[in-house]
Amino acid sequence: MLYEKAPAKINLTLDVLHKRPDNFHEVEMIMTTVDLADRIWLRPTDNGKIIIKASERHVPNDRKNLAYQAAELLQIECGITKGVEITLEKSIPVAAGLAGGSSDAAATLRGLNRLWNLKLSVEELARLGARIGSDVSFCVHGGTALATGRGELIEILPPPPNCWVILAKPAISVSTGDIYGKLNLSAIDHIDTVRMIEALRAGDYDKMCNSVGNVLETVTMDLYPQVVVLKEQMKRFGADAVLMSGSGPTVFGLVKHESRVPRIYNGLKGFCPEVYAVRMVGGHTILD
Repeated sequence: MLYEKAPAKINLTLDVLHKRPDNFHEVEMIMTTVDLADRIWLRPTDNGKIIIKASERHVPNDRKNLAYQAAELLQIECGITKGVEITLEKSIPVAAGLAGGSSDAAATLRGLNRLWNLKLSVEELARLGARIGSDVSFCVHGGTALATGRGELIEILPPPPNCWVILAKPAISVSTGDIYGKLNLSAIDHIDTVRMIEALRAGDYDKMCNSVGNVLETVTMDLYPQVVVLKEQMKRFGADAVLMSGSGPTVFGLVKHESRVPRIYNGLKGFCPEVYAVRMVGGHTILD
């Protein structure tokens, strides 16, 4: 049996440039992984079947599961006749804007690359991941990166300055497709992605905090006022920067001083059931 970690991601920036001819949106976003992670166990089988066992009852155990799709894609592309039993121990909230499903798929690609001795590079795994979902390529790489195209074009960036990340997810689930579908492209105040890249390259914490932005925030907050309340409370409790991740509904706060973390964490516990205090995960994937 082989083990692989599947960390969550947050969006430091998320900008949408235009609608593409293929009906996807052209995006420009900077993402980084945090140390809230699902755990993936891969057990080889000889019957060719893919079996999903998930600890969370809302996670599908069939072809709707992105980890299943990742295993099936590798079987087809690499001519693998063996099967695998994939056990998903979920810690990342479902439908939360944290790429839990995409990270599970990426971890499955990395793990099966080892288990089946495929010797594929990170770039080759990321290209395969792009066929499963827009965030999978980034999740294969991990670390911090600029993602463009529909999210599959990855440029590795320096890790953010050290800080704490407080994640808070209200008791709702959000459909990414619904949020993008309601986005008014003509009314967007675009994000200064270059400024965030400069902040990361300079290791400038204050500039990073002043450069966060997500054009999907207003759409999600109009539909789910709980997200507005969470943002306001997180700011009031003392986070240095507060932003919704992805299409939401998870809100995160960046906190430089550890002494502030308990106050923010405990204060938010009164407003939503799922609150996490985590750190950034610095480096991107390097295969053995």
